[in-house]
Formats: sequence, structure tokens, C-alpha cells
Amino acid sequence: MTHARFLPVALLTAASLLATEPVSAQSLDGPQPAPEEAPAAPQVQRLPGDTTLAALVEMVLRIDPEAQANGSAIQFRVQDRNLILVGDENAGRMRIMTPIARTDALDIETVQRMLQANFDAVLDARYAVANGIVWSVFIHPLPPMDEAQLANAIAQVYIAAATFGTTYTSGALVYGGGDSNEEHRKLIDEIKKQIAPEI
Repeated sequence: MTHARFLPVALLTAASLLATEPVSAQSLDGPQPAPEEAPAAPQVQRLPGDTTLAALVEMVLRIDPEAQANGSAIQFRVQDRNLILVGDENAGRMRIMTPIARTDALDIETVQRMLQANFDAVLDARYAVANGIVWSVFIHPLPPMDEAQLANAIAQVYIAAATFGTTYTSGALVYGGGDSNEEHRKLIDEIKKQIAPEI
């Protein structure tokens, strides 16, 4: 895991390839003209209140004003961790993810714990493997995502990465009488206040 402010561009580019569907030609700044020989991408009919990729980017910029966009991906920071949001408006999907570890460093017990946690502890977030990297990732339809849901999703991805190797939880639901629930609630509340102080 790099301690630099942002991940290498190659990793961000690789992350954008992890979109549920192929990333559209639309950048965060607006539609780009398609080559003359290529058919135009189908237009998505939007209903009032639909979340756009630009709206998600605006929310992310409230969390990290120094966030950097690259095509349909935006890289941002929450506390000590780099996260990436990738969206595809034509497919109506988005994901939030953060790299955790290299897969060649995993033993079989760790892989088993990841899969067990995917079943009952990380809930809406997931541990996943792509391009030789273990990721904490949240995958969701784009249109219904609102400010509170985005804050919750970011917190789950962050916590699932932070607890990898220990409790393997996203913090959405933790059993027991310890302090974890309160710490997780504080993180979610902090992110919500950054996105929209009125939430």
C-alpha cells in the first residue's frame, strides 16, 4: 500500500477497468464526441431525482477537495486511505473501492476468512480480487444513491479495508459489547457531515 497522497496513475487506470460494465466515453466534465465511425452511446432517460456521476463527484469533492478525476473514476482520500469511485451512467452502476494487499502475500487461512466475511460480516461491501490485488469494494446501482447512502458506502469500504486481517467487518453490523459500533458510527457521521452538513 502506497503512503503517497494518491495511487499511481496505472493503478487508477486499472481500477477504472474494474467497472461492472465497460466504462462509457463520458468523462466527469461532460460528454466527449464519439468518433464518426462509432455509433453514439445510447442515451439514458433520467427521472427527476436520479443520481448522476457528476452528482457523486460533487459529493466526493466535499469529502476531499483535492480529489483527482481520471475519466469516469475519481480518486479521493478518507483519513489515511485512498479510495476510488468509478461510475458508468449508461450501465447505471457505480463502485467504490480501495486496495488492501497483494494477492501473492495471502495464505489460505486469510482467503478463507475473506470468503467467510463476505457471507456474514462485510455486508454491503465485499472483499474481491482483481489484477493481483485484494480490494475492499462496494458495488451499487447508480440512480438511487443519495448522500446518506454514499457516506455509508464509503465508511463500509474504509472499515472493511481497515479490519482486513483482524475482524474482517465493514462496520455496518458488529455484535458484542465492545467499542467498535460507536467508532464506526462516528466515522459514518463524520463522512455524512462532510458530504452534507444538514444530514
